[in-house]
Amino acid sequence: MAIPKKGSRPISVDGTAFRWRVRRKATRPRGNAGNPLTLAVERAEDPGRVLVVSLPCARPDNSLGERTIAVRPALVAGCIRRAVEQGWNPGQPGSAFALTVAEDELAVLLGEPPQYLIPFLWGMIPEGGSIKDLPRCTEIWSRDKEDAGQTSSVL
Repeated sequence: MAIPKKGSRPISVDGTAFRWRVRRKATRPRGNAGNPLTLAVERAEDPGRVLVVSLPCARPDNSLGERTIAVRPALVAGCIRRAVEQGWNPGQPGSAFALTVAEDELAVLLGEPPQYLIPFLWGMIPEGGSIKDLPRCTEIWSRDKEDAGQTSSVL
């Protein structure tokens, strides 16, 4: 099993070149069922066994508003190192190697506490934030302001 080159991102970990990719779009049942965010990693040259990482959060496009995390190269590098420690040999052919990351392991793999995001209407809100944290959000209607130009007529 190999991951498509289109849409994959390069990363170098400990002198070895890899490619990684998050699945483009979840199927409708997967997006609504709260399945974990997954990514695939393989060696860039002479790919062998693929690493499939399951993260303890939902996809950013989930329709339930569950918290998510931005998949950054630091997290991918940490997952690659963890998988190698657990016996993943990226040059060996074979079926996919599964790595499930627990909630408490994210801080270790990232090197800092994770920054969760919550999908909300037009963008993402940092966990514990408010609507003021949405930089792209625009106010469509406000009940606090009365529009003097609008009058209602009753017949």
